[in-house]
Amino acid sequence: MLLEKILQSQGFGSRKYCQQLIKNGSVQIESQVCDNPKQNINTDQLVFQVFGEEYQFREHVYIVLNKPQGYECSHQATHHKSVFSLFPEILLHRGIQCVGRLDQDTTGLLLLTDDGQYLQALTHPRKHVPKVYHVTTADPVTAEQQQGLEQGVELRNEKGIYAATDVQLFSEHQIAMTIHQGVYHQVKRMLAAVGNKVEVLHRHQVGLLELPDLAEGEWAYLSPAQKQLSQNIALDE
Repeated sequence: MLLEKILQSQGFGSRKYCQQLIKNGSVQIESQVCDNPKQNINTDQLVFQVFGEEYQFREHVYIVLNKPQGYECSHQATHHKSVFSLFPEILLHRGIQCVGRLDQDTTGLLLLTDDGQYLQALTHPRKHVPKVYHVTTADPVTAEQQQGLEQGVELRNEKGIYAATDVQLFSEHQIAMTIHQGVYHQVKRMLAAVGNKVEVLHRHQVGLLELPDLAEGEWAYLSPAQKQLSQNIALDE
């Protein structure tokens, strides 16, 4: 791949700007300055430096964020900060998108990518990728409410029955709830339908991928194994 195209594909800016970076001697590969924008480079396991900072070539990016409270999953946030403000410009130039959305007051595991096929695989309703939420409720969760969540409830303006495939009781006010759908405010509406209210909502897991050890607001690239787990595909033993 042409060096100028490599930089452009990695989010460094327009082709003209990338050409200028290269001609100015700002790009190095294996400690050697590369000043020819038209130089053909093998991208397999490519590591390069721009302004002395090291980058790994990635055809696509797969990111996990521990989303903090008070951030909207939108590029055009209206009432709160945007989750995209937590990322460097180089990733924004790649056009990363949220894989599904979390409400501004919901914390936890949020995936982002610039790979449309991966995004579709995780968000298409027919895929039924499970998501696990940790829920703190306003009132104690009764056995009847737990049963109602597992048997399913009707939600206003939605077709069909919405059920949790698993509800685990941690304490009177704390449960883990697994769902496969993803309609608007689903967990909050399901708790309301059984006569309770969500006070705190945290997404702990998508597919088989649990939230890694990240502080709120921190993010990391997914490893190939983590990407596979997020797609609900078990790792080979």
